[in-house]
Amino acid sequence: MVLALTVCAIVVALVVVGLFVFGLRRRLIQRSGGTFDCSLRWDVLEKSDTSGKGWSYGVARYNGDRIEWYRVFSYAPRPRRILERASIEVAGRRLPDGEEELALLSDSVILACLHRGTRLELAMSEDALTGFLAWLEAAPPGQRVNVA
Repeated sequence: MVLALTVCAIVVALVVVGLFVFGLRRRLIQRSGGTFDCSLRWDVLEKSDTSGKGWSYGVARYNGDRIEWYRVFSYAPRPRRILERASIEVAGRRLPDGEEELALLSDSVILACLHRGTRLELAMSEDALTGFLAWLEAAPPGQRVNVA
């Protein structure tokens, strides 16, 4: 009986510590400011893929001329993807369709992009999209920026 209670207490303590670390990591990412919720689908093969598969929920952070994208459900201290402003080409935007509506946040807009030849899609709120496009257009003089 004592052993079972001890094991249960240890399991509960580990769950609490794990949740605390998730919260602490997110707070550290957001500490420098310029963050927004952003789902990412990397290396999309078809332009009309609305299956809802491949989306990862994350937090994106502006850092100079790049965006650092962190997965929400991860303990990694470093970003999973880094997108350089000069390498991003916007191909278009659309609303979620089909199963994507279930995979993404309710107010998301999907932005189709190319980054160094890799097709990707970013899903974010309309306000975050406005800020993202403004950030892209605000490139220093001489940088090639393609915003559709």
